[in-house]
Amino acid sequence: MKRIAIQGTLGSYHDIAAHKYAEEEEIELICCSTFEEIFDAIRNEPDVTGMLAIENTIAGSLLQNNELLRQSNTQIIGEYKLRISHCFVCLPDEGWDDITEVNSHPIALMQCRDFLNRHPGIKVVEGEDTALSAEIIKKENLKGHAAICSKAAAERYGMKILQEGIETNKHNFTRFLVVADSWKAHEQQKVHNINKANIVFSLPHAEGSLSQVLSILSFYKINLTKIQSLPIIGREWEYLFYVDVVFNDYLRYKQALTAITPLTKELKTLGEYAEGKSSV
Repeated sequence: MKRIAIQGTLGSYHDIAAHKYAEEEEIELICCSTFEEIFDAIRNEPDVTGMLAIENTIAGSLLQNNELLRQSNTQIIGEYKLRISHCFVCLPDEGWDDITEVNSHPIALMQCRDFLNRHPGIKVVEGEDTALSAEIIKKENLKGHAAICSKAAAERYGMKILQEGIETNKHNFTRFLVVADSWKAHEQQKVHNINKANIVFSLPHAEGSLSQVLSILSFYKINLTKIQSLPIIGREWEYLFYVDVVFNDYLRYKQALTAITPLTKELKTLGEYAEGKSSV
């Protein structure tokens, strides 16, 4: 049985993504309150795999997860892109006229801003997790409370769905990374067709340093799908660059890494894996 640590509870989008990613396997979920706890679970039990959101097409990147990855002894072994569709749910015996407050994760609330703006009388309260918000309302029988969560969470906790598809943008996807202990990741590489990688590096504080690196990657026909900079704490005006690349030729990709290494500082490969599929 595959054990996967996720952030959130049963019925959360992490739960859905984990089951879709490993749909041909029997899995056991380890539910964590924070992303830090995912890495703790892997550190304590190296056979555990972790799944964590890294970016959303509306909300952008989860910057802290980049840093957690860099500082951990884990490697990315896969990814999954999940279509996110939110529901507005309440207790089974209540309806629209009863709702005075809505609870959910802040990112989910942001993704449903237009819907919430059409209901200005409902107080918006941030919670730890989408599914957990529904679970708490049901467990504590919180009258007048609604949650924004997945349809799966509503069904799991016996909540009434007042409206489906309330997200502002229907092209709402979250990309999840699958991470594992570095030794386990090495075994995984033998069986997957690797065509994507995540790397991180810093650069000398010199004119044109980034453009040189990008030019070399272009020369080797390495396609950048994402580049994100984060300031290095304690080192003014210096940055870490997190870069996602895809390629058709693994050898050419490795040659490109060798070529940019002398131009960078602290170059680290966060993972090499097969580009993930998207849910419909």
